[in-house]
Amino acid sequence: MATAYVLINCDLGSEESVISELKSIEGVAEVHGIFGAYDILAKVESKQVETLRETITWKIRKIPKIRSTLTLMGIEGQE
Repeated sequence: MATAYVLINCDLGSEESVISELKSIEGVAEVHGIFGAYDILAKVESKQVETLRETITWKIRKIPKIRSTLTLMGIEGQE
């Protein structure tokens, strides 16, 4: 299983609506509001790396109010 962690910056005050929308996306396993340089952490899982990339690029990054993302891809076999 391919896993990625997506750190998200969003517009001030939009955290709850972005979290709600993230939870509705297939493949998003966990979503957490966080403190620090980023606002939200999302764990995304898929059986195929290509599906994972498509979910991040075409679904998560297209959510209104998201300003930027940083994606950390897990290395299969080092879990």
